[in-house]
Amino acid sequence: MIAVVGAGPAGLRAVETLAAAGLRPVLIDEAARPGGQIYRQPPPGAERPAEALYGLEAPKARVLHALVPALGESIDYRPETLVWNIGGDRLDLKTARGFETLDFDRLVLATGAMDRVLPFPGWTLPGVFTLGAAQIALKAQGAAIGRRVALVGAGPLLPLVVHQYLKAGATVVAALDVTPFGAKVAALPGLMNEPATLAKGLWYTARNALAGRRIVSGVRAIRVEGEGRVTSLVWQDAKGREHRVACDAVGASFGLRSECQLADLAGVKLRFEPTTRQWIPERDQSGRTSRPDVYVAGDGAGIGGADAAELQGERAALALLQDLGRPVDAARVARLDARLARQARFRAALERAYPFPAHLLAAVSDDEIVCRCEGVTVGLLRSTATGRDAHEMNRLKALSRIGMGRCQGRVCGQAAAELLAAARGAEVATVGRLRGNPPVKPIPIREAIR
Repeated sequence: MIAVVGAGPAGLRAVETLAAAGLRPVLIDEAARPGGQIYRQPPPGAERPAEALYGLEAPKARVLHALVPALGESIDYRPETLVWNIGGDRLDLKTARGFETLDFDRLVLATGAMDRVLPFPGWTLPGVFTLGAAQIALKAQGAAIGRRVALVGAGPLLPLVVHQYLKAGATVVAALDVTPFGAKVAALPGLMNEPATLAKGLWYTARNALAGRRIVSGVRAIRVEGEGRVTSLVWQDAKGREHRVACDAVGASFGLRSECQLADLAGVKLRFEPTTRQWIPERDQSGRTSRPDVYVAGDGAGIGGADAAELQGERAALALLQDLGRPVDAARVARLDARLARQARFRAALERAYPFPAHLLAAVSDDEIVCRCEGVTVGLLRSTATGRDAHEMNRLKALSRIGMGRCQGRVCGQAAAELLAAARGAEVATVGRLRGNPPVKPIPIREAIR
């Protein structure tokens, strides 16, 4: 039995390829409808025009949304199903019916990514969301996160969300990029590896400016103000001048992080990726991992974007077919590998265009919360790192409870690693990572122990 986890661009292309080869894969997804985060669909009965939800990507969204209905009985599609653990060759599932297990012979993990969160003053106030959550509100609920919205980012998601909010009729009072404009200029030669994608980004940026919301680059500090709710956002521009704008909601995130907890639980080796400053599954160009029966694709295998995810999903499925001794079109494999290599060069340039905003963490005060689940402060992490010789992330966890809450470190883990490394004057790669533990997301314990 072949299982594919995740019904975003990578997972959908993987099952399409496997079904075309005469196999009947199981497609497992948490969401009620396929598409993943980037092509998230509204609930039935609340559909809106694709152009309003996905902009220039509307044609791709339509194609991917039509895949599961078109495949029909050639796949075993299981929506609203959480894979909360992997043990050996078994998936532990939480479904609408309760808890189930599923044995697999081959597994493709297409688990996607989530926003990278960094603490800043006021980030725990009601009314502060991630950029991804701001997108979900528009796509899934048809609502903005507030009436007067400020958006902050350190990646290409920022101009897209600004465009989506303006197109939806929301009032965007500020659009702030905490990375320098010069980095984008310097990265232009590498960005030309994908001229169509670059053109889309420039188009979104130009449309935002024409709508009166130019993105301010090089922002040095941000602070959300309010008593019990967001009332304003304060920031410093590249010259150190302070600005304040009234708002009732803030969307802020600082790049993306791969969702690789399931790969970790499956026993796949992880490696540190210095450009994005995170741990990702160790894999080759085809999506093969250190475990011969497990393949990875899409942003869960390393941040690459929706277009690369589609290519990787198909490529991983072809590798799987090759490993099963099935015939595979060698010319198609070669074309995919060439396109993926070009995508990788583009992505490397994109990461250089939006470097990690280390200055935000360097300036954060000791009394700021970094782990909301356990109430762990930045000061506690710093003092634990230096005063109790917490030189590694899992020792830091044992001594401070960082990452022991509901999110299992998915939200706070990367920020904690950066803070630990800075406190000890070490490279972030040397402090390691929080080991994966089940359940990867909260489950009802009463049902789990039956």
